[in-house]
Amino acid sequence: MPRCQNCDSFVTTDYVRVFTPNGVDRPRVCPSCEDLVRDGADVRKARATRNN
Repeated sequence: MPRCQNCDSFVTTDYVRVFTPNGVDRPRVCPSCEDLVRDGADVRKARATRNN
C-alpha cells in the first residue's frame, strides 16, 4: 500500500502512477495534505487549507 511522504496517508496505486515520476513509489504530497500542494514538478506551501 503506497503512502504519502508528507502526511503518511494511504494513496492508491493509480494516484502514484499518475502523479509521481517513474520509479518513485511514494508521492511527495497527496490530496490529504493540507499544508503542501504540487506545483508542476515542485511542491510548495499551500496558500490556503483545503476543505475535504
